[in-house]
Amino acid sequence: MEPQLIPVNIVVADRTYRIKIRKDEEEDVRRVMKEVNEKIVEFKAAYAGKDIQDYIAMALIMYATHPATTGGKAQANITPFLREKLQHLDNLLDEQLK
Repeated sequence: MEPQLIPVNIVVADRTYRIKIRKDEEEDVRRVMKEVNEKIVEFKAAYAGKDIQDYIAMALIMYATHPATTGGKAQANITPFLREKLQHLDNLLDEQLK
């Protein structure tokens, strides 16, 4: 049986994206997106003059590859379903660049 999905709006770098997730993953998704947005702000301050897509990419790469830099819980709570949704979000961001 497919999990019950709920629509949620998430914000990445001041842009809103509507995704569908399982209700039990909503808290984790919102926490992850808050951490990603905080990293984007940090990168903006550290590397002035870059394009917003650069900041987004740097934050998502750091989050995905260095769980210790994101409070140590980044990878621990990411289920395959959530990983798929993050990949979908990455694809949406790629489409915005075209």
